[in-house]
Amino acid sequence: MDFPPWMQRAIQARLDEVTARIEHDPELSRLRGGTDEAFEVLFAGKDVEQRPEYIEWENRYIVSKGIENERLYMQGLRDGIQLTVSLLGQSKSMPEESDSEG
Repeated sequence: MDFPPWMQRAIQARLDEVTARIEHDPELSRLRGGTDEAFEVLFAGKDVEQRPEYIEWENRYIVSKGIENERLYMQGLRDGIQLTVSLLGQSKSMPEESDSEG
């Protein structure tokens, strides 16, 4: 199913808005800060993957990305439900075409 261009633009604008809001979320900013610190410590030495600093960075990164993805998913779900309810409300207010003509 192809969406009309205006709807594609509206969906993209909403995605951009939600992404920007999540990028500035205080809890995620705190988690990202911890991830960045762990990443800097990680590359201070050699044999990176065997170091506990790498494991800590990897864990922090996975947690922060998981929270970010969960929030994006939940917002998308809420937006989808809201769009569906809105479209269903519009279809109920539209007059039905009758099949019995003539």
